[in-house]
Formats: sequence, C-alpha cells, structure tokens
Amino acid sequence: MNAIRLPRPIVNQLLHLAQKSPDEEICGLISRDSRGFRNCYPVPNQAGDRKRFFALDPRAQIDAMRAMRERGEELAAIFHSHPDSPPLPSLADVEQHEYPAVLYLIISLGTKGVLEMRGFHIHGHAIEEVPIGLQEEPVR
Repeated sequence: MNAIRLPRPIVNQLLHLAQKSPDEEICGLISRDSRGFRNCYPVPNQAGDRKRFFALDPRAQIDAMRAMRERGEELAAIFHSHPDSPPLPSLADVEQHEYPAVLYLIISLGTKGVLEMRGFHIHGHAIEEVPIGLQEEPVR
C-alpha cells in the first residue's frame, strides 16, 4: 500500500497539540479537498477519563464539519493521542469508530519522549495500518 502523504504543517500541528496536553488525549478532525489534506480542526475531548479515552465534543465537531463544508472540504481523518501507550487502536477506539472511510491517526507520547504517529483504516473490527509519509511541498 502506498503511503498517505500528510502536509508537514498538519503533522507539526498534531504533534504540537499532543505535546501541549501530555496528560490527556487530544482529538479532532482533518479535512481534505480535491487537492489533498487541507486543515486540522482540534476538537475538545469531553471523555470522563481523558487520560485513557477520547470523545469528540459534539458542538465543536458540528462546528468543524460546518467549517469544512463552507470551505469545500470533507472529512479525511480523525486523530487522537495516546499519552502513555503505543499508537495502536485500543479496543475502545475500534468499538467507537463510526467513519470507516476516513483515516484514523494516533499520536503516541508514551515512547520515551519520542513522538510517534501511525495511521489506520478500521472496518468493523478489522484494522489495517496505512503508511504515513510527509508531503514536503505545499498544496495550493
């Protein structure tokens, strides 16, 4: 499978968001249009235990989806972080995944200070890792 190329500014934003909140899972959405990945939309985590779970705030998720629509974008990826565990989908991640057509990105902070991000497609309980690469040139 070919690597999915994420623009460096989006990757940098994701890693920065995870570093800013090292003790709880961050989460949000990433959009795309006909030219590729476009914008990162951080969404507050409203889970009861934000250290081990994430739940997108419904109002902020709706606002992000509306902004995408107004910009001619669509949902391309859902991201969240794992403060203390590897960047692999947990059972809760798999059971709560509702968008099988989008990329699922997990950022890990639990690897001895080294940030790691991996991508997945989740269909039911089937998990397929998707190689992630950097898109160096800006998409106009």
